[in-house]
Amino acid sequence: MAEAQNIPVGSTTAGSIAVAAESTVATRMSAPPSFDVADFPVPHGREEEWRFTPLERLKGLHDGTAKADGSIKAEVNAPDGVTVESVGRDDARVGKAGTPVDRVAAQAFSSFEKATVVSIPKETVLTEPVRVTLHGDGGTTFGHTVFEIGAFAEAVIVIDHTGDAVRAANVDFLIGDGAKVTFVSVQDWDDTAVHCSQHNALVGRDATFKSVVITFGGDVVRLHPRVEYAGPGGEAELFGLYFTDAGQHQEHRLLVTHNTPHCKSNVVYKGALQGEEAHAVWIGDVLIEAKAEGTDTYEMNRNLVLTDGARVDSVPNLEIETGEIVGAGHASATGRFDDEQLFYLMARGIPEAEARRLVVRGFFAELVQQIGLPDVEERLIAKIEAELEASV
Repeated sequence: MAEAQNIPVGSTTAGSIAVAAESTVATRMSAPPSFDVADFPVPHGREEEWRFTPLERLKGLHDGTAKADGSIKAEVNAPDGVTVESVGRDDARVGKAGTPVDRVAAQAFSSFEKATVVSIPKETVLTEPVRVTLHGDGGTTFGHTVFEIGAFAEAVIVIDHTGDAVRAANVDFLIGDGAKVTFVSVQDWDDTAVHCSQHNALVGRDATFKSVVITFGGDVVRLHPRVEYAGPGGEAELFGLYFTDAGQHQEHRLLVTHNTPHCKSNVVYKGALQGEEAHAVWIGDVLIEAKAEGTDTYEMNRNLVLTDGARVDSVPNLEIETGEIVGAGHASATGRFDDEQLFYLMARGIPEAEARRLVVRGFFAELVQQIGLPDVEERLIAKIEAELEASV
C-alpha cells in the first residue's frame, strides 16, 4: 500500500503510515492554528515543527523581535479582466483559505498593513499569466496575498522573489468550482535573505490546483504549502524543485488534508545539494479523514547529494482514518550519482563532468516540464547549469 526507501548519504529519512480513528497530523504542531500570534509559544527548537530549523538565523521572525523596518518592491502584472485590490485584514477573503499554523505565519498575519487581493472572474480563461514580482531592498517586511479564482476560470499565477529581505508572508488561494489553477513560486533571493511563507489552497468542487515551488536563493527559506478541499472531485498536484548550496537551509513542509470524498492529490519534490552544511528539509504530511472516502493520494521526495558535507532530512507521513480509499502511498530516497548511469554515458565518449551534468538535468527534467512557461523554464535551466558548473 505504501513504499518507503532510505539511502542514508549525509541524510536522515523517515516515514510513517498510520490508520487511526483520530487525527494526529493536525495536532503535530505545538499549538492549534490561530490568527493571533499570542496563541503560539516562542519556539525553542525542540518542538516537532521547529526541530530542523536554525532559529538563530530567522532574524527574529519567530520570537517577535523582528520589526517591519524594510522595504520590498511589489508589482502585479495582470491580464485584462483581472482585478487587483488593496484591502485590510477585516476583508472576508483574507484568511478564508487557511489559518496560520505556526508563530511566524501568525506574526505575518498580525503585522501586514494591507493585503493584496487578485480576483479572476468566473469562466475567465487567461491566455497570459498573472505575474507578481517581489524584490527586497533590505530589512524586514510582512505580507499577505489572496488569489480569488472564480468558478470554471483558468489561470497561471507566478510569484517571483528576488533581492535581499527578511520576509514573512501568507499566500491564499480561493479556487472556485471547476476552476483550473497553476501556481509557480520562485525563490531566487540573494544569499543573505530569510523567507518564511505559508501557502493555503482551498480547492473547490471538481477544481484543479497545481503548485510548482522552485527554491534556489536565500540563507534560510522555510515554506509551508497546505491544501484542503471545499467539495468532492478536487485535484491537487504539488511539485517542488530545490538546489541547496553550501551553508543554505531550505525547508519545505507540506500538508494535504483530504477532508472531502473523492478527491486526489499527488506530491513530487526533488532536490540537489552541494557544499559544506547545505541542509534541505522536506516534511510531507497527508491526512485522509474518516469522511474522505474514495481518496487517491501519493507523495514522493527524492534528493541527490552532489558533495560531502550536505545533509537531507526527509520525512513523509501518511495518516488514514478510513479504509474506503482508492489508493495511498509515499516514498522517499536520498543518494549520490548513479554510477551505472555515469558509466553508460562515459562509455560512449562523454567526459565525466558533462556526464554528471546530464544525470542531474535528467533528475530534474520531470519537474521542469511541469512549469509550462518557457521564460521561467529557461531561467530555471540556466540556474541549474550555473549551480552544476560550481559543483561538477
